[in-house]
Amino acid sequence: MLDDGWLRLLAGEARPAEGDILLSLADWLAGRNVVHSGRVGVWLGAADDPEQIAEALGELPVVGIEFGHFSDGRGYSIARLLRDRYGFSGELRALGDIQRDQLFYLHAVGFDAFSVKPEDQPDAIAAGLRDFSATYGRRGWQ
Repeated sequence: MLDDGWLRLLAGEARPAEGDILLSLADWLAGRNVVHSGRVGVWLGAADDPEQIAEALGELPVVGIEFGHFSDGRGYSIARLLRDRYGFSGELRALGDIQRDQLFYLHAVGFDAFSVKPEDQPDAIAAGLRDFSATYGRRGWQ
């Protein structure tokens, strides 16, 4: 477990002068050429099309995918597309309503970072990555 050095900005929120930031897809598209003294990543909502960032994936150190509710599985599909179709090799971060029993399968489709709630215990989170011994269908992304 590591402290998160990235500041996630909500859509339309003003950029700070410096530091590592995660922008919404809309804000990233609108300000893609804005110079920033820090790293810039993008986060996608469940309804966003990952193809919109496909050409820039080599420049992005991190892509986040928002899970508005744990029962919404669209983020899994977006992750798989980013890893398999578009070849994204940077950090892929699960954001939002993440539950322990999802961690194993989130990792299996390519997520390698998870924004968890402050009250979640590090040992329980780590154990969540080992809760199951097999994935459905094909093997994990790595």
